[in-house]
Amino acid sequence: MKKYIANIIIILSGIVFITGCSTTKRLGEDEVLYTGVKKMKIEPIEGVKVDGDVISAVKDPLSVPPNNPLYSPYYRTPFPFGLWVYNNFVPKKNKGFKHWFYNKFAKEPVLISGVQPELRIKVVEDILANYGYFGAEASYSLLYNKKNKKKAKISYSVKIPQAWTYGSISYPKPTDGITQLIDSTKAQSLLRVGSQYNADSLSAERTRIATLARNNGYYYFRPEYIEYLADTTQEHLKVNLRMIIKKGIPTMALKAYTVGKIDISLQNSTGKGIWDTIYYKDMKMAYQKPLRVKQSIMPSNITLRPGQVYSVTEQDQSQTNLSRLGIFRYINLNVTPIDSLRGADSLNVQIDGAMDIPLESEFEIDVSSKSNSFIGPGMIFGVNHKNIFRGGEILSVKLNGSYEWQTGKKQSGSKSSLLNSYEIGLNANLSFPRLLVPKFIPRPQKYGARTNFQLGTDLMNRPHFFRMISFNASGGYEFQTSDVSYHNLTVLKLTYNKLLNTTKNFDETMDKNPAIALSFRNQFIPTISYTYTFNKSFGRKGNNRILWQTNGTQAGNILAGVMGLLGDKGEKHLFGNQFSQFVKGSTELKYYRRLWGDNWLASRFLVGAGHAYGNSKVMPYSEQFYIGGANSIRAFTIRTLGPGSYRPPQDNPNAYFDQTGDFKLEANIEFRFKIIGDLHGAIFMDAGNIWLLKEDPQRPGGKLTLKSFGKDIALGTGFGLRYDISYIVLRADLGIGLHTPYPNPDKKGYYNLSSFKNSLGFHLAIGYPF
Repeated sequence: MKKYIANIIIILSGIVFITGCSTTKRLGEDEVLYTGVKKMKIEPIEGVKVDGDVISAVKDPLSVPPNNPLYSPYYRTPFPFGLWVYNNFVPKKNKGFKHWFYNKFAKEPVLISGVQPELRIKVVEDILANYGYFGAEASYSLLYNKKNKKKAKISYSVKIPQAWTYGSISYPKPTDGITQLIDSTKAQSLLRVGSQYNADSLSAERTRIATLARNNGYYYFRPEYIEYLADTTQEHLKVNLRMIIKKGIPTMALKAYTVGKIDISLQNSTGKGIWDTIYYKDMKMAYQKPLRVKQSIMPSNITLRPGQVYSVTEQDQSQTNLSRLGIFRYINLNVTPIDSLRGADSLNVQIDGAMDIPLESEFEIDVSSKSNSFIGPGMIFGVNHKNIFRGGEILSVKLNGSYEWQTGKKQSGSKSSLLNSYEIGLNANLSFPRLLVPKFIPRPQKYGARTNFQLGTDLMNRPHFFRMISFNASGGYEFQTSDVSYHNLTVLKLTYNKLLNTTKNFDETMDKNPAIALSFRNQFIPTISYTYTFNKSFGRKGNNRILWQTNGTQAGNILAGVMGLLGDKGEKHLFGNQFSQFVKGSTELKYYRRLWGDNWLASRFLVGAGHAYGNSKVMPYSEQFYIGGANSIRAFTIRTLGPGSYRPPQDNPNAYFDQTGDFKLEANIEFRFKIIGDLHGAIFMDAGNIWLLKEDPQRPGGKLTLKSFGKDIALGTGFGLRYDISYIVLRADLGIGLHTPYPNPDKKGYYNLSSFKNSLGFHLAIGYPF
């Protein structure tokens, strides 16, 4: 006890000593240490509503972080470590531990003079003027520390007046080609009479017109060639705007061009070889032999054509199409230099490229830890040919394997096994950089599309339970229909699962759980699935992001329907094995919002459901839902929750087989913040569970009911660390359980964990949880 008290006294003494050390002793006579923002008062006048983006724009230049900010640009930690090192650990030599420690951790003081508050309030007034709030007033005051006048905080005050709007908008008279083009698209203008003045909108409108012009032959036209004249004297709070073409711009900027000659120069992967030439209908290609690309690939991916009005969009699309093939080491597209035009009406196009080496290999290794007390390494070795049929087709062959051994107590009645558990698989994927569909079906031109075929087999060995082999084959499409919309359609995937052998232990477990046993039977799983992904960044700086993904799968419906029409009634079989029939769907919404600096609020909501019918009583085990683990509810390990309030016997080592369901609901929210350097932290809260949609006597409380829904939601919180080493994120999370769906006879109330120790769940993982 005395030793314990002595340690506490030493620690407290150290803290007092450190915090007592001056952080201003190295400051000059007129220098003042900046310790954060005391208050930021942003007040619109009565009746004026200001958009949140405007408020954020005002706060940005004022939110200067002090030394060691505390999760906010306004406040600093009680003890700024880097500043303390700067003031109290100055080395006398340019070597040794003290020199290394100082260079590693010392942080120069952030001074009031460096913050320049007088300049920042002028920036704020300019920002508000850009949003139409002319005449805004910003001021600041320094609040000196009462104990140390060498320290000060800053208080800001910003008064926002009523915004100005557009009274009238006029465009150049249509006297030539460029002004006629502008006049013809006035209806699509981003500027509207009566809308609020906004400098960003003016810039966006100039960009819109320049893009329009460059897609209609005016290749050398630029946004800066458009000017605005603004008159604010005619009416209070009204801006009369006039758009004009800048005087003195280059002559070629006002001239429309067509596409001239298209020449291609293509090296082989070695850069050595005899040159030859191919003439297409409207382009010429010089290449180094041997030519390892189909002759049709180049013209089919180049959307520019001689004689057409020159379009920058078509130019960019051509280069994107060629780059997307993945067969070139580089591909460059250039037009006739401006000093070589000499009054010409067309722009010649020169495309230079070099073939890449088609073969590449990859090797991955990882170590996993699972909730069933198994740990072990995994390995993937793959070989890819990026141009197997000379048209950008990719053939990938991957060999994957994993080995696991049990770290917990041996299961009762089981024999020791040196070789605990392993899984090995061989998978081949053939991908075409286009949609292989009938010609009457439209194909997306602007965005990439692929057709994929997969074939694979996987052998899973669980010595104390079973050995299973699985075969799968599938074909489908990946395509994009807009900048934010992605589609994945699997036209058919056929999976066959077969148990090669089982142990007595596994058979006894299945005998007690008929529903689980049905999900493990030998069966075909013919599925058709579709996934839609919406991925959009937004906000003033595009920092915020929303990602919505929803998918649906149906299995066996078409096959069952065809067999039914052919007179096959009752239980239906394919090659002597019963096949699955079910529908399954899920939707997941993720929202990421930057709060300030490198601090984020991330959230996720997921719901999914599946229903077996017709030829099946339950969905295959691999298609059922489960919950918990490093990427889910982190206070609980994987497959230790649900379904519903059901909790399997604690002395059953095979309990995790039972903990799957037909319905899943999950919600997560996480505050992510920077600690120091590449080290980040997180505070999170997770909630959710899985349920059955049908009553199962072997799993009481597992069915989804409205009466017990609220109590069935498991809840956990916690905190974690993330270390970002640019290409990978290492993550450690400590989850703390707050509520379990299953009742605890020893603990009443909402917080029903038996003890704080038993409420903890620790996870090591790679990457963010969502």
